[in-house]
Amino acid sequence: MMKQLLLPFSLVFFLHCTTTLAQAPAPSGPTNITAILEKAGQYSTLIRLLQNTRLGDQINTQLNNSNQGLTVFAPTDNAFSSLKSGTLNSLTDQQKVQLLQFHVIPSFLSISQFQTMSNPMLTQAGNSNSGKFPLNVTTSGTLVNISTGIVNASVANTIYTDSQLAVYQVDKVLLPLDIFRPSAPAPAPTKPLKISPSPSPVGPSHVTSVDSSGAMGMIRNAAVSFGVAVISIFFVSMKS
Repeated sequence: MMKQLLLPFSLVFFLHCTTTLAQAPAPSGPTNITAILEKAGQYSTLIRLLQNTRLGDQINTQLNNSNQGLTVFAPTDNAFSSLKSGTLNSLTDQQKVQLLQFHVIPSFLSISQFQTMSNPMLTQAGNSNSGKFPLNVTTSGTLVNISTGIVNASVANTIYTDSQLAVYQVDKVLLPLDIFRPSAPAPAPTKPLKISPSPSPVGPSHVTSVDSSGAMGMIRNAAVSFGVAVISIFFVSMKS
C-alpha cells in the first residue's frame, strides 16, 4: 500500500525537476562588442562605424578565437556630434578604419593598470611614434586622461569589463595626429623687390673724348714750348 502511494508522488517529483531544468537560462553567448554597446545605449554612431568598416566583426573574432584581451575606448554620440561638421564624411575608408583602431588597445587593461603603462601606448592603428598614432595616458587616482596631440579626453565610465575585454566610455573622439594634423599655414606672399635705376655708366665715347682732348692739349703745349725755344735760339745766334 505504501509503495502504491509513493509511486505517484515520485513521478510528480521527477516531472517537476525535469521541467525546472528545462527552464534554466541558457549560457551567455560569445562576446559581441556591438551588442555590449547597444545594451549601454548612446553609441549608435560608433556602432554604425564598427559595422560599416567590419572592425566590429574583427574584434568579436579576436575575442572569441584567441586568449588575447582588448581594451576599447568608446566615444558617445555626443562626442561624435561635437566634431566639426563633415569630419567623418571627409575621411577615406582606410582612415575610418584607422580612426576606430586608434580606440582599441591590443591588451586588457583595468583602470588600475593604466597607472603603470608606458607612454606612448600602442593601439591597433599601429605606429605610436610622434606624428603618427601616439596615445598618451595620465592618471590621478581612478581618473584616466588621454591625450592624442589633437584632443584631450577623459575616461568617464566603465561600460563593460570581464577577464578579456574592457570597454570604457570617453567624452571625446580620439583624433590621431596622422589623420588630423593641422595643415601648415601658407607662407606669406613675398613683396616684390624694388629695383632702383642704376646711374648711367660713363660711355666709351665720353671717355675717349676726354682722353683725346687731354692729349691734344699736351701736344699743343709741347709745340708752343718748342716754338719758343727755337725762336730764342734764333735770336741768340743773330746777336752773336
